[in-house]
Amino acid sequence: MESYIVSARKYRPSTFKSVVGQHALVNTLKNAVKSGRLAHSYLFCGQRGVGKTTMARIFAKAINCEHLTADGEPCNECESCRAFNEQRSLNIIELDAASNNSVDDIRQLTDQVLVPPVTGRYRVFIVDEVHMLSAAAFNAFLKTLEEPPKYVIFILATTERQKILPTILSRCQKYDFQRITPSDIAEQLKYVADHEGYTTEPEALNVIAQKADGAMRDALSIFDQVAAASMGNITYRAAIDNLNVLDYDYYFRLVDAFADNNVEQSLLVYKDVRDHGFDSRVFINGVAAHLRELVVAHSPELVPLMEVTGEIAERYKQQAARCPLGKLYQAMDLCNTCDLNYINATNKRFIVELTLIKICQLFGGETAAPTAPQPLREVAPAAPAAPAPQRQAAPAPAPQPVQATPQPVQATPQPQAPVAQPVRPVRPAPAPRPQATPGGKVAGLSSVSIKAPISGTAVPQSQQPAGNNAAETEKKNDIRPLNSPRSEAYTDDAFREGWREFVRQHEKETMLYNAMIKGFPSATGEPFHYEFVVDNPAQKDKIESFMPDILQSLRNFVSNDSVMLSVKVRERQPGEKIWNQTELMKEAAERNPKVLEFIKKYQLSLA
Repeated sequence: MESYIVSARKYRPSTFKSVVGQHALVNTLKNAVKSGRLAHSYLFCGQRGVGKTTMARIFAKAINCEHLTADGEPCNECESCRAFNEQRSLNIIELDAASNNSVDDIRQLTDQVLVPPVTGRYRVFIVDEVHMLSAAAFNAFLKTLEEPPKYVIFILATTERQKILPTILSRCQKYDFQRITPSDIAEQLKYVADHEGYTTEPEALNVIAQKADGAMRDALSIFDQVAAASMGNITYRAAIDNLNVLDYDYYFRLVDAFADNNVEQSLLVYKDVRDHGFDSRVFINGVAAHLRELVVAHSPELVPLMEVTGEIAERYKQQAARCPLGKLYQAMDLCNTCDLNYINATNKRFIVELTLIKICQLFGGETAAPTAPQPLREVAPAAPAAPAPQRQAAPAPAPQPVQATPQPVQATPQPQAPVAQPVRPVRPAPAPRPQATPGGKVAGLSSVSIKAPISGTAVPQSQQPAGNNAAETEKKNDIRPLNSPRSEAYTDDAFREGWREFVRQHEKETMLYNAMIKGFPSATGEPFHYEFVVDNPAQKDKIESFMPDILQSLRNFVSNDSVMLSVKVRERQPGEKIWNQTELMKEAAERNPKVLEFIKKYQLSLA
């Protein structure tokens, strides 16, 4: 029985053409060989499995090839090529710096450098994992690396460039090997499968390519594993079962639950994932990756960035049509926050479930999110069809009459007074409009709020001017001058009711709602100026982002444009209790019977 050779060794590239995913470097090295412009030292950098050592061997063979092809490939027929292929070449020496990292090892290397080649033009020394050399070994190597004999070429390879001394780096031409793309890996795996007589599914090869994380060697090792388990029938199901990879279907079901605002279904998908033994952090990172693919699928220009192909790519495009880009961005941010907080979380399952609930609420708020009522703006009255005769018949301006209902004097609030006590004079109750004077003016009324007619308050018949244009005159008398600030007095109760109204209308803004529902702003001592204290900087930033809407709503509610609001973070006292996520969840379950009912229905745990 013929001995089995793993695919990573059997299909290791032996020519420049067969190297996968490094087209730019291949062309550069081939041109250097063809033109004879060879440096005395090269440094190949890149992650594991991208072809650094393989490229070094092909390059070394091409340097000593006696009959290069027209495109710069070694001929594999001359004595130098045959000696290399048969592993008996004396001109190409490999050194593993991981196990030969001492000063004595480097001295042996420098002694070999002094021996000229018996055949061929160059002696090529390939030093793999060069970053493993000790500092003393690096220093012993410096002089030889800087001024080697003219027949010597050094090729250094490393996965950790930052560990190499700058004095070494400055003496080398540096080549950075890139990660191999999933599409290139899948194409190479298809080539190997065809030569081995295996049957494959494109989705299975794509899963293997993503699992390899840009390393061709890792991809071939995983390929052999799946092929052995499936007896050469490499299907998508066989790939995910043997590699312990989450099926795409989990993520598609989960995002469908997000789009439908179905909290129950999203939690059940997560439960199914945990029941199959998958780590929660792997799951939440998979959700983030899935959302990223949906973002890419939104734009035809970004389709090349997708890491999936075939039928899976089409499913991504169809699902992306259901998900607004803005919601996807926010959902990705929530997943990232969950990943950052995961390692420090006491209840790791809870933090993932909370993230899924937040994303469901996020998508659910896309359609019918109530907004704060817009303030009534002062506008000029509609132009009448004909000039109003009352404007010409109006009497000359007279001194301001004494108001029948005097405007209350605003009292300055005292800083030490409790918040519960009113700090503003009570706004007088609506009273009937005063009777019109013989001169046509309403006694004691300088301006009338526009709110009265809009709210349905009827104007007494006795107050309506005589004539055909009585309604037009009423409109003109009922409108304040443009840009005139409102300064009506109000009570603390009125202010608090305005605060509650704004909170009720923003229930779906979860962070804003949770921050504002805890209490009310307190007076600062300055007139009409309030201060609201929050628990953390995130809440402060959220409230400040909504500050224009909050101020507009409050000012409109109390009819006072002087209202101001500031936000500060509360200073924690020594020994103060800090609620964890589990305690908060229990509190929510106690306050909302539906949450408790759901937990009992699906036998979930709060701990």
